[in-house]
Amino acid sequence: MYDEVKVLNPYHMAVQQFESAAEHLKLSEDMREILRQPKRELTVNFPVRLDNGRIKTFTGYRVHHNVNRGPAKGGIRYSPEVTLDEVKALSMWMTWKCAVVGIPFGGAKGGVICDPKSMSPAELERLTRRYATEISIIIGPHSDIPAPDVNTNSQVMAWIMDTYSMHEGYSVSAVVTGKPLSIGGSEGRNDATATGVLFVTRQAAKHTGMRLQGARVSIQGYGNAGSIAARLFHAEGCKIVAVSDTRGGIYNESGLDPAAVLRFKQERGSVVGFPGSQAVSVQDVLEVPCDILIPAATEGVITRANADRVQARIVAEAANGPTTPEADAILFKKGTLVIPDILANAGGVTVSYFEWVQDLQSFFWNVDEITRKLEVIMNRAYASVAEKAEQYSCDLRLAANMLAISRVAEATQIRGIYP
Repeated sequence: MYDEVKVLNPYHMAVQQFESAAEHLKLSEDMREILRQPKRELTVNFPVRLDNGRIKTFTGYRVHHNVNRGPAKGGIRYSPEVTLDEVKALSMWMTWKCAVVGIPFGGAKGGVICDPKSMSPAELERLTRRYATEISIIIGPHSDIPAPDVNTNSQVMAWIMDTYSMHEGYSVSAVVTGKPLSIGGSEGRNDATATGVLFVTRQAAKHTGMRLQGARVSIQGYGNAGSIAARLFHAEGCKIVAVSDTRGGIYNESGLDPAAVLRFKQERGSVVGFPGSQAVSVQDVLEVPCDILIPAATEGVITRANADRVQARIVAEAANGPTTPEADAILFKKGTLVIPDILANAGGVTVSYFEWVQDLQSFFWNVDEITRKLEVIMNRAYASVAEKAEQYSCDLRLAANMLAISRVAEATQIRGIYP
């Protein structure tokens, strides 16, 4: 059993969430045996030549959790904190995420243990191309389609796409998503995660009788998802009262201008010190007075220790795994509506699916059409999860997991066991 006090192990957390849903679904032990562990785990150790001429060996991972509903899909992150258990957890969550919104992918995830902020662009390119070569034995447009994640971006995806294409001898644009538009990327992909968060939060606000106009929003994490969410929620009439990045947070009860904060961060490297704001800790951003809290950084930030101090009425998880099972129970008991990660941030993988489809058919849609399609899928998924939660008198996370796991179990049952 996962023990929050001992260690915040994301894989143990993911398995506990799975077991809880499996128990409610009355899944057989045979089916649980198949679904609780990854199908495939690849660990690679590879040399990279640094700018000073030295050779350094890096360790990377690529994990496939389940592919019974379609090719594996999931991001690649670069971080000193990457672990195999983290990647396994993220791959499992990706399986459920794809299933809950009904797109035909299984779950995968990848990562390299490195500090990208201390590396030059040339070093990052060499690291990316060598890592892509090492994992090329399991990625492909019909087997496993990577995407950006923490500390990776469209440029990293371009390098992976080019490396894979060089091996094949022709351009394979559908091997990754989140690419630049010039080589087969999709309109709307950059904003997709945050846009999906806005769509499901709108539905949650209707459910709880909250008006978004004037609602106070606090965002932990001011990277791609967090900064874009700030812009979108601000445009919706919300008041952004607090934001943070890895160096610290800022707070202003009268509201912050998201665009000005982003410019300040781009110039100074952090939101800390933004004029007219009060300095707060990254932890404080989770606990300031607000109506909507958007954790948009990393996993395990809302725990048994601080859940009681979360003041938001709605928690919309733009990050993966930010809330521990113990914290979930506390928040549910106090009436806080948590929109779980596998639903809240599924906009990213949904538009990645659109990008993959467009690449395969070499026919592209405009951003308005993509946004319309995304809204339909996110609203439908929220309605299905909310209906399940009402049926079982449970929180949205358990409901989303039950819905997703039942779909994956059905696909597994129908396909059967080979041989």
